[in-house]
Amino acid sequence: MLASQRQELILGEVRARGAARVADLVTRLDVSDMTIRRDISELARRGLVDRVHGGAVDARHAAHEPGFRAKRELAATQKSAIARAAVEHITPGGAIALSAGTTTHLLAQLVADDVTLRPLTVVTNSLPAAEALHRPDDHALTVILTGGTRTPSDALVGPAAIRSLEALHVDVAFLGVHGLDPYAGLTTPNLLEAETDRALIASARQTVVLADRSKWGEVGLSRIADLSDVDVLICDDGLDADAVAILRDAVGRLVLVSVDASPPAPEPHRAPARTAQGAP
Repeated sequence: MLASQRQELILGEVRARGAARVADLVTRLDVSDMTIRRDISELARRGLVDRVHGGAVDARHAAHEPGFRAKRELAATQKSAIARAAVEHITPGGAIALSAGTTTHLLAQLVADDVTLRPLTVVTNSLPAAEALHRPDDHALTVILTGGTRTPSDALVGPAAIRSLEALHVDVAFLGVHGLDPYAGLTTPNLLEAETDRALIASARQTVVLADRSKWGEVGLSRIADLSDVDVLICDDGLDADAVAILRDAVGRLVLVSVDASPPAPEPHRAPARTAQGAP
């Protein structure tokens, strides 16, 4: 196959899925890692794709991972309303997991301040969430921080984090995501963070995704899970009607939260919560 033909196929994959990984392209095209990287470099030189760690993304999609401080300023009002609604999914006496993210960080702050949720165990791979939950004199609140390698969004990811999560079982995993897409599903720009989030989902009986409307249509480099893997999605009510219709069919339950702090509007429950592997 000529280089131009390979590059056309690579571009088609990126345009269709929003992103493509080097490892997947090596298998599909039966060429070396270096050959794929050269093809991606050429496509990037022509402005057709953006190179990222481990692959390429459509130049029209978000390809970088903003830092925690930058993301915290985006859709702040919507994120606050979503976090308040998420508290309703926490039962005292249980165990929950919080992924990295600014909305899950707001949830951590609410959990730390609400003594009616005690006793409670919280597992997290988020440094800001762990700091928000730190209450030295509150012996009814147990916080477990995974190990791992730190990302620009202050998540701990990689093999150490994954091994920690594989040994644990929680009732609910609250997940923040970079993007939601009907085809790509839940995504993030960081390959290791995607793997770590998958381990977090596997550790839980139920997965609750916290995502404001700006996440709809965004596609990061790496897929975390399909929309059908989501038991509950909490979003603000600014989501457009087409997206609402798609999500009603795709996720277990859609909760639309009014930014004016009105009670959340749950959609009818479609499917029971999944049981994590190895969970009783």
